[in-house]
Amino acid sequence: MLWQLGPRDLDDKVHDVFVIVAKAIQRSGLRDPERLMGFVRTIIHRQAAGHIERVARERRHQADLDDVLWSVADHRVDPEREAIDRQNTEVAARVLNSIDKRDREVLIRFYLKEERPEEICAEMGLTPTQFRLTKSRAKARYTELCQTRFRRVTRKPVRSQAPYADRHYSA
Repeated sequence: MLWQLGPRDLDDKVHDVFVIVAKAIQRSGLRDPERLMGFVRTIIHRQAAGHIERVARERRHQADLDDVLWSVADHRVDPEREAIDRQNTEVAARVLNSIDKRDREVLIRFYLKEERPEEICAEMGLTPTQFRLTKSRAKARYTELCQTRFRRVTRKPVRSQAPYADRHYSA
């Protein structure tokens, strides 16, 4: 039962099971005393299932904190985020332009223009297998180059824009 409920609710559920079993015995709901353990297991499983169902129902009805924060977030322009996004876009464009023309065309048409594979195959003279292989290899190559370039970009030390900002002057 612990793996189904978690440690937080375990004590409460054990108490609930005990109360249900005690009431059943008092009402003579348990006809065969040799089947007590099976009866207890059934009660445990039903309690656990009910608890899990309630938790799932509550989760469906509660707003996710991230969704709430997203809608309340400050929508003003963040210059730092804007600069990072611009730099990432520039690196991605450079990488895309550095790969083979045919591979670039397949990636752009499929992922950016969202064209159907059948259209791309017909216009580029590819079989479906050639298309899948080209797309797969191009995507792997693009990913590899992006990772390499982004690592290089993020390793560069950030320098202050203000001259002499790193010097300390004593008064």
